[in-house]
Amino acid sequence: MPEVPSLRSPYAKVGRLVYVGRMLDKIRLHAAGRLPAEYVANLGSGLPGRGFDDLCCTFLGVDHAALTARTLQGGTDEEILAWCHARGGPRTDLQCEAWNGFLSKRGWRDAASPRLQQRIREYGLEGKGVETFFDLIDWDEGRDPATTRVP
Repeated sequence: MPEVPSLRSPYAKVGRLVYVGRMLDKIRLHAAGRLPAEYVANLGSGLPGRGFDDLCCTFLGVDHAALTARTLQGGTDEEILAWCHARGGPRTDLQCEAWNGFLSKRGWRDAASPRLQQRIREYGLEGKGVETFFDLIDWDEGRDPATTRVP
């Protein structure tokens, strides 16, 4: 897939959390009619195999439709994340660390590894050092994950 302007790396953090900013970007781009069609299938909740948006909303304790409505009202990413914490409860530092580790390493030596290996072949990214779905997303969108990974 091509690089999508205004769609940040899944490694980018909002507050203490990876992926949240990307999910908010997808919501905004979709509402503006600028989210490519191949991304729309992964938008929101209820995906077979539990997509990242669904996992993120579950972690935050909010419904994706409600998050979409709140996001489209406007405000900063931090304000929207605060809204999520007000509804789903605040997360401890340990919970945030566990979330970041879980999602940023998805596909590396876990149940999603076979699907990641299949996608690497489909996208022609063999030999690129793709170890996780975050890496796959970054390579696929023209970013080198070595420059976007969280420490």
